[in-house]
Order: sequence, then C-alpha cells, then structure tokens
Amino acid sequence: MRLLFGILFVLSLMLLGTPPEKAHAAAVPKLEVSGWIPYWRAASGTLDAFNNLDTLTEINPFGFGVSSDGQITDPMHINEEHWVSLITAAKQKKVRVIPTVMWSDGAAIHRILSTTESRIELEDSITALVIASGFDGIDIDFEGKYAETRPYFSTFLKGLYQRMGKKWVMCTIEARTPLSSRYEGTPPPGAGIYANDFVAINKYCDRVRLMTYDQGSIDVQLNAANNGPYVPIADSKWVEKVVKLTAQTIPKRKLVIGIATYGYEYTMTPRTEGYRYNLVSAFNPGYARELVEKFHLTPVRNSAGELNMTYITDVPPPPIANPLNLPVASAQTKAMGTLSIAWWSDAKAVADKIALAKKLQVRGVALFKIDGGEDPDLWNAVRKR
Repeated sequence: MRLLFGILFVLSLMLLGTPPEKAHAAAVPKLEVSGWIPYWRAASGTLDAFNNLDTLTEINPFGFGVSSDGQITDPMHINEEHWVSLITAAKQKKVRVIPTVMWSDGAAIHRILSTTESRIELEDSITALVIASGFDGIDIDFEGKYAETRPYFSTFLKGLYQRMGKKWVMCTIEARTPLSSRYEGTPPPGAGIYANDFVAINKYCDRVRLMTYDQGSIDVQLNAANNGPYVPIADSKWVEKVVKLTAQTIPKRKLVIGIATYGYEYTMTPRTEGYRYNLVSAFNPGYARELVEKFHLTPVRNSAGELNMTYITDVPPPPIANPLNLPVASAQTKAMGTLSIAWWSDAKAVADKIALAKKLQVRGVALFKIDGGEDPDLWNAVRKR
C-alpha cells in the first residue's frame, strides 16, 4: 500500500510537470518537534507536555520495556490518569502519540530476535498494543545490541513495518561519529562494524531519531581543538558531522536530531594534555542554579555552545592545632578540595540545535527529555522555530 501510494504520488507530479525532488525542495515542511516524557518523572513530565502541546508535533511516552522472555512491560503505567489526560488532549490537538519501546539487554535482544517464533511474537505484541491503545505508532529504541544481531533486528523491523500498516514506525538509533573523528590514526580492527543496518532502517522506519547527545570525549578532533575543559553534551559541530554521515544512507527528510535538555557534573583530574573526567551524576538545569548560589559562580558559554562552570568541592577544614604531632586524617592535610565541572544544555543550546536542524533541512528535532526540569526558556526557543 505504501509503495502504491508513492508510485501514484510520483506519477501525479510527472503529469503536473514537476519532478518530485523539485517539489520537495520547493515545499520544505515545517520542522517537526517531538519529545520523550520519562516514566520516572511522569507526573511533572505529562503536565509539562500538556502545557506546551501547541508547540509539539508528537509526544513519546517513555516508555514500554521488554522482559528477558520477550514480553512487553509497562513501567510507566500508561493507564494512570496523568497519561490518559495528556493522550486525550494530544489527540484533540492532532499531536501524534507514539510511545517508545526501550530495550537494552543485548543478550536477550539477540536471543528473542534470532528465533523466528519469538521474533514474530514480539512483532505481533507491539502491533496489538498500538492498535488496542489507539496510538499513532511506535518508537523502537533497542540499545546495546550485538553486531551479530544486525540481520535479525533488520528482519524484526521489516516484520513490524508490514504489520503496522498505516501506523508510524519510528526508530531511535545511535549517533554515529565518523571514524576519522573517533580515532587518532588508523582505526582499530572492528571499527565500523555496527549492530544497526542503516539501509534496512531507512527502508522500514518512517522517522529516524538520532541520539545526538552524550558526546563526551568521543570526537578526538574536537577534543584536540579545545584546550580548556571540554566534555560537551552535544557540540553543534559534532552533531553536524553525525547528520552528514547518516544522511549518506538515510535521507534527511526522515532524520530527526535528538536534543538534550539536561547536563552532567564531573570531577576533573588534570593530565599532561587535558583532563580526566569522572562522572558524578546527571542533572536538570535547576541544579546548576543551586550551584551558582552555593559557590557564587557565573556560568560561561563554551565552545560547544552550551553552559559550564568549574568549582572546588569538598574543601577541607582549616588545620587543627596539633602541638604533639599526633596523626591526623589525610583529608585534613589536603591543600585544596576536588576540582569539579558542571556542563549542561540550556535554552540557547537548544535554539542553536533547532537552527542547525533547519540549516541541514532534516525533518525535525526530538527533545530528551520533557519532564518539567528543563530550562524554563526552552519552550520559547521551540515556539520561535
């Protein structure tokens, strides 16, 4: 049916004398905006999405899971009132409701998908869930897959796509960094072998959402080009590399750029070149405001277009009087505390990614996450798109 529609569409354009690629270029659709609403902050996240439905094309309740024996699980409790109210309002405003199925058990994924019977059972279960619940489609986010799972995952997508009919199949996949940016010198053996087949994903996914966040230290070229502390959530220069590489296989009209709305706190250890970063925790921007007040800091806009600030934590107390030279705790003898850095994506960083998405002419952006804890100015940035 989808193939027949595509043929008829092309034929109609030919009769009108307009090549399909010209028609597409002449009428670039408005940038789509979707967003994941995490189950661990369901109450505040659903309220946040409800209050901003007018800015959204699609909402993604996050999410359903899959047990080790291939059964769908529901840690978000989708039938609770806050979800029901949001989904009802979204349908009234013609905002797509497409929940995510997230699965990160590589061994279980391989076992279930490599067995025909269990793979088909999962395809049927997901399709039945979508139809019974009245969802507009499903978002497949299977992470941590083995390279040998690649053909079985492609077969799974094919079967799901065929079963879903007019329902949407969205696929959330890794942000693939070019090998020349990922490794210094010759890439090691096995580099470039991936669990996702982009050709199959292009064929069986209506939208492909790139997890273009958590860049960290993966891009060695950008690391070398930045002398100071550099541990970005997502440098726009890196995001552009990822999109251009992916677009060699998957057309931009399907691509969606993932945008972070959070940050990370690290401790830092100086090295001969740069720093070693040790993750402390993830945080929402409100925590950064607490750090500003606690340590009297001023955030700076860094080379990645995001915000960061460095500070000293765990400052030891003044030396105690010790006239008899008795042993004292080592912590009390340190000259200074722990060097730390907070780095996060604020509304300006989000606006920059939206501008990049428009520049690259991809289909849309996806916010991770909508939970009430993002920068309050974020929604203004989204509305201005």
